Amino acid sequence: MRYRTLGGTGIEVSVHCLGTMMFGAVGNPDHTDSARIIHAALDQGINFVDTADMYSAGESEQIVGKALKGRRDDVVLATKVHFAMGEGPNRGGNSRRWITHEVEQSLRRLDTDWIDLYQVHRPDHTTDLEETLSVLTDLVSQGKIRAFGCSTFPAEEIVEAYHVSERRGLGKFRTEQPPYSLISRGIERSLLPTCRRLGMGVLTWSPLASGFLSGKVRKNQPVDLTTGRAALTPFRFDPSIPSNAAKFDALEQLVEVADGIGCSLPELALAFVVSHPAVTSVISGPRTMEQLEGLLKRADLTLDDETLDRIDEIVPPGTDLYHPDGAWQPASLTDPTNRRRPLADRSAA
Repeated sequence: MRYRTLGGTGIEVSVHCLGTMMFGAVGNPDHTDSARIIHAALDQGINFVDTADMYSAGESEQIVGKALKGRRDDVVLATKVHFAMGEGPNRGGNSRRWITHEVEQSLRRLDTDWIDLYQVHRPDHTTDLEETLSVLTDLVSQGKIRAFGCSTFPAEEIVEAYHVSERRGLGKFRTEQPPYSLISRGIERSLLPTCRRLGMGVLTWSPLASGFLSGKVRKNQPVDLTTGRAALTPFRFDPSIPSNAAKFDALEQLVEVADGIGCSLPELALAFVVSHPAVTSVISGPRTMEQLEGLLKRADLTLDDETLDRIDEIVPPGTDLYHPDGAWQPASLTDPTNRRRPLADRSAA
């Protein structure tokens, strides 16, 4: 396993990062089996583990904490904060009030004295960036976290955060965690170049496009829409929906590329992501030992220029054929009133 420096922090992390979203009630509820998977990953050279407070309502953090007993010093541990952790107001977001409370809960669940990388899981436009950066800077000074980053932030908000940090003398976001895959390449337009310019580490999620690139989904073959990710978002997998045609066409061509170089589609997908110069580490979230072994089987796979050129022909750089589940959308897109003048003011005369 190769290691890369995490966003100018001097911390060395494995190019494969173990994601733990599938450990707990939403995936693998067996704590002992989940711990076995974590131990196997560490034994294979992975030293980077990513979780979040909201994964199975804190259960994932508890599993990780138990699994790292006696091995904590050898692991770069990352977790996240933002999503609601209970009913009622002030139980989520990026405020000083919530982050100050929730970091203590994460430390308790993880059974550790410090978090190596504490990430803001999504933007929060009800909270000033200065407020968020200020409390995160304080947590570094207190020794509760070593560094902090963001997840699924647009490039413009990362730049804004950078300038707030510069003006106010606050710590900076050291990392960004965006979705990235063979069929979800939109971040190549501005996000990845921005992170490179600012010296930020990038740890990507959803390299298999929520299972679309797992090899189990194929064009002109029945798709089981009753289980797994397909059951959660059937509109993304249903071949009868016209907007999915381009994804299925690209899928078949990518399978041909994988076959041509003697690897599986998931192996191609992972090798593609880590080949980008802005990417530090790729997060993979196995639910079973078999899935972990499959992810690591060809970790040494190197894609040559000819292969990458062929991928660019199938899915051009900067193109999104698949919008990842859970990716944040700005209010400029989700709220029509931000795109439409009042009816009486829409005409030119």
